[in-house]
Amino acid sequence: MEKIQFTDPDTDEVEEFVIEGDTTLNGIKYLLVSDGSESGDSEAYILKELKTQAEEVFYEMVDDDTEFSAIAKVFAELADEETKLLY
Repeated sequence: MEKIQFTDPDTDEVEEFVIEGDTTLNGIKYLLVSDGSESGDSEAYILKELKTQAEEVFYEMVDDDTEFSAIAKVFAELADEETKLLY
C-alpha cells in the first residue's frame, strides 16, 4: 500500500494518505487518496499534480466542482466491483 504525505498549505499540517489509484486526463496526473481506514468506509480525496522539482512532486486538492465531478467519474469507472465511490 503506497502512501503519500500532504501538507495543508493553510495550516502547514502534514497528513498521510493511502494512494488508492491514479489516472491522467488532458495531460494532468490525478491521485485518488484515502485516509486508509480499515473499517471499509473512508474519506477519499482527489489530488492534482501541479509541478515537479528535482525529485519532489507537488499536489493540490481538487476543489473545482466541475473538475472534481469529471475526475470522480473516471475513478468510479476504474474502481473494482467491491468499491463504491460516492461523490
